Amino acid sequence: MKKIEAIIKPFKLDEVREALSEIGVTGLTVTEVKGFGRQKGHTELYRGAEYVVDFLPKVKLEVVVAASLLERAMEAIISAARTGKIGDGKIFVSDMEQVVRIRTGESGEAAI
Repeated sequence: MKKIEAIIKPFKLDEVREALSEIGVTGLTVTEVKGFGRQKGHTELYRGAEYVVDFLPKVKLEVVVAASLLERAMEAIISAARTGKIGDGKIFVSDMEQVVRIRTGESGEAAI
């Protein structure tokens, strides 16, 4: 099993969720986060004064999938989240040692 963490632009959330649903991903966790990468924020104008926004609003998706579904899930996220502009985000993949569904006690891929 693999855990995918994806940092994406907030307005792309629905598209990514639908793309993952189409390939059979049944659940995910979404967190509103702030951060920056190479973009290093941007300058905005408010009432005639310029100010720097260092941390940009992003959405962090967390989803655990079977190893056999990993490539398709990553492709779905990439194609749905890509705008072609700076700040599209990143995907991180890590191994998931164990998963347990609390309600039923199922473990492993059955718990996903």
